[in-house]
Amino acid sequence: MREARADLPLLVCLAVLVALLTAVAAAGPGLLDRLAGRALASRLEQEQRAEPGIRLGAQFEPARGGGSDAWTSDLAEDLRPVTEVLVNAAPGALNGGLVHDSTRVALPTLSTETAAGKVGLGLVYASDAPGRVSYAEGRPPDPDGERVEIAFSTRTRDALRLRLGQQLALRPGALRNVEATAVVVGFYTADGEAAEKGEGAEGAEGTGRGEGAGRAEGAEGAERAGRTEGAGGAGRAEGAGRAEGVESAERADRAEGAGRAAGERADASGGGGRLWRELPALVRPSRHPPRSAAGLDWEARALVAPRTVTALQTQAGATLTVTWGMRLDPDPRTAARFADDQGQRELRRLLTAYPDDARTVFCGDIADFGGMYCEIGPHPASTLRDSTHLPDVLTDFGRQWRQGRVVISFALASLLVVGLLAANVTALLAVRRNLDAHRLQRARGASATGLALTRAAQTAPAVLLGLLAGIAAARSLPGPAPAYPRGLLVAVLVWLLLPALTWHALRERAVRTGHDPAPYAAGRRVVAEAAVLLLAAAGVFALRTRGTAGEAGPDPLLAAVPALLGLATVAVLVRVYPLPVRALARWSARRRGVVTLVALSRAAKEAPARALALLVLVVTLAGAVFGGLVAGTLADGRRAAAAWQVGADASYLGAGRNPDIAERLGQVRGVDDTVTVRQLRVDPTSATSGNRYGVASLVGVDGARLRAAAPGSTAARALDAAGLTGPRSGKDIRVLATGARAGDVFLLASHGRELRLRVVGALPDDVRHDAALGPVRGTTPVRERMMLADNRDLTAVDASDFEGTALLLYGPRLDVRALRSLVPRVTDDTALGELRVRSEEQADAAADGMIDVLRSAHTTCTALAVLLALLALVLELLLSAPARGRTTAYLRTLGLGDRATSGLHLLQLLPMVLAAVTGGTALGLTLPALLGPALDLREFTGGPAAPTPHPDLPLTAALGVGLGVLVLAAVGVETWIGRRRGLGAVLRLGRNGD
Repeated sequence: MREARADLPLLVCLAVLVALLTAVAAAGPGLLDRLAGRALASRLEQEQRAEPGIRLGAQFEPARGGGSDAWTSDLAEDLRPVTEVLVNAAPGALNGGLVHDSTRVALPTLSTETAAGKVGLGLVYASDAPGRVSYAEGRPPDPDGERVEIAFSTRTRDALRLRLGQQLALRPGALRNVEATAVVVGFYTADGEAAEKGEGAEGAEGTGRGEGAGRAEGAEGAERAGRTEGAGGAGRAEGAGRAEGVESAERADRAEGAGRAAGERADASGGGGRLWRELPALVRPSRHPPRSAAGLDWEARALVAPRTVTALQTQAGATLTVTWGMRLDPDPRTAARFADDQGQRELRRLLTAYPDDARTVFCGDIADFGGMYCEIGPHPASTLRDSTHLPDVLTDFGRQWRQGRVVISFALASLLVVGLLAANVTALLAVRRNLDAHRLQRARGASATGLALTRAAQTAPAVLLGLLAGIAAARSLPGPAPAYPRGLLVAVLVWLLLPALTWHALRERAVRTGHDPAPYAAGRRVVAEAAVLLLAAAGVFALRTRGTAGEAGPDPLLAAVPALLGLATVAVLVRVYPLPVRALARWSARRRGVVTLVALSRAAKEAPARALALLVLVVTLAGAVFGGLVAGTLADGRRAAAAWQVGADASYLGAGRNPDIAERLGQVRGVDDTVTVRQLRVDPTSATSGNRYGVASLVGVDGARLRAAAPGSTAARALDAAGLTGPRSGKDIRVLATGARAGDVFLLASHGRELRLRVVGALPDDVRHDAALGPVRGTTPVRERMMLADNRDLTAVDASDFEGTALLLYGPRLDVRALRSLVPRVTDDTALGELRVRSEEQADAAADGMIDVLRSAHTTCTALAVLLALLALVLELLLSAPARGRTTAYLRTLGLGDRATSGLHLLQLLPMVLAAVTGGTALGLTLPALLGPALDLREFTGGPAAPTPHPDLPLTAALGVGLGVLVLAAVGVETWIGRRRGLGAVLRLGRNGD
């Protein structure tokens, strides 16, 4: 019973370790799948924030026989069965993850006039339009009405000086043959947070105002004005009352019910936020520059009811396009199933097949020859056309997740290694505590094997209990079934540690030699260290050459590398760190006092015995530093990549094709400076030898303007230093070039002319990575050679010859919504170009779920590893406490005080701690370089080059301080225990060495 109570702490510690390690090993593959699914779902949500993942569209003509009464056709009812067919065609393997997002029809612009001037007005029907609760004034357009009713945003109301009940004459614009009068029936809120999330403070305020307006619907004009004065002003409310007071109560009730239903649908699909993001012109109008070629002052969008669409279509005899948005929103289990390589291939196949399946169920197997062979209710329609960017999203995700799996697998492997080391220290402590009793049993005839089997039997219940607890913990997690063989293997390994160490300590050779060093021990140590170094080098070489395994779960090679690198680092540290310690001991011998000499001498002598504690600390610190390094590098790299993609505070790609849009963007509030950047693909030849220079990128920049807008731009500084921003002399195009010497002249053929490129200097290397050049250089393949010129020298090059032209917009307070009203983030008009905003790109980078998954997974593993390392270190201190106690007892017999005893303990442990911190930090910082191609962080960040490593200095400092605090606590405890313990408890006659 006494032995059982003595072994109880050991059994409890062993059971906890087995439970934790079994749970990690068994749940590891499933954990990777769940994390991958979480990252995939987050990536899909982020990529579909600007537009649905799949768009299906069909053209349709006016209804047959609808000319007699254009208001009889209800487009919403005609579209509903088609929508149901498209939803039902979604693959069953997606488990309902492909959902209908919206159905929209946009009419070409019409011409009208308000108090603010001439307006190009586009009308939009959207099934996800906000309901009545989002209206600050009035109501949504009546779906059963038989007149043209339109609704604007409150910002459009203020810009165009509109009022509730105002009648607008609609005249032909891009939509021909239309003569109608539209009535403004409502103003919805779509500003601030509502524009981003479909809800917010202003949206909530608009809810109350809209409800007040709804209650006033159909009442007397004066009463309506009194109730809605707080919503839109008394003047507008009175006008609304006169305009709307004549409507019947029944009609108002229908409109209110329809608006409430639309609001419920909008709330279910994320509110109006997606609609505002995809059609920002519905939020705010855009202003045309004076004397615009279009002859307009403003361009705006308004919401209409579906009957209005068909009525105007019938009047114009126009062919319109309806677009269905389908959003891929898988549940966690489905996302995890499609997250690995095989699942991604299957998901890509399903997404490729879905449009064909939808086309078949919509109209049969009819090829798209441009005819109207299908039907949408009474409307002749074309077959479906589709567009999707999800396959590209899956390709990028798969490439990045392979790298993310390396980071997470490395964290799991480090955790398992530290756990096994903690179990090893626990077993060593148990062997030490029972070594005298076991040696006595050996002297009485017991065999080492029998005693080892006895210890195995004694610990089997604790191990079994830990195994069951670990398996139960792994089973409790959602997702696939645990990897039972992995968990069982780890449990058996931990279980066998104590019997193996017991047998090793009691074997015949150990009993005979006792404390004396074994023959050839030094040679065996050298061989073991050389083998560890070779194995570590071989593991790193194999990982760099082969990469990581593609199957789910931890990679065995990747799991072995942390232990091998930790062992190699410890082998080097054990050989190296005693050298300066011995030097300090010799220096202290010349000074007064014996504490420093004894402590440093014993620290240097006992360095090999501290190898296990060193290994625990090195692996833990290396894993933590590596995780912090990856997280910091990814965060800074994503910001740098966003700056490279945008080039400035905002940039417009397509300025060469749309100079009018570029001019209007430059006049938006908040834009202080604009710079034009252009790129031309050239393959010039030498004017003297005729040799080819090679395919290169000739980049033109407004050097002086760039220097003023971005003084830190390396391209601007290089142009200014070379004198290329000054007046041009001659007709030669002056360039800075790579791989050429100053004075070289190259010839370039252009439309039957021969242009001369004169090199005035070498192009600095850092110019190639200048963010100002990113918008044009990032859209083409990377070319080894590059030339840089000022745009003033490129006037002889036709504008149509440039591969890309970007307008860089600088300003600390850009009006992003005004910019987006000109160039939406998503548009079907590819000729409109692309607007990139740095704040949006950086927000997307910060919201990337994969980075969050990596950070949370590595943080969890690091926290568990640190706890296990602390446990192992405490056990190691207990293991070595008797030796330090005897040393202290010797010195106490010579009169050593308590303060000197504390200093002795501290100096004896300090070299090991410093060596562990140095080795672990160095290993963690060099791991990305050691892993090489197996971990390419550029896959996460993009940009012109691999991201610069940025270690997490606060985390590293915190780990070092924590380790120091632990050592101080251990010193204090040992000093306290030594003060209470008598010398006879430590020094006994007859013991070896006493």
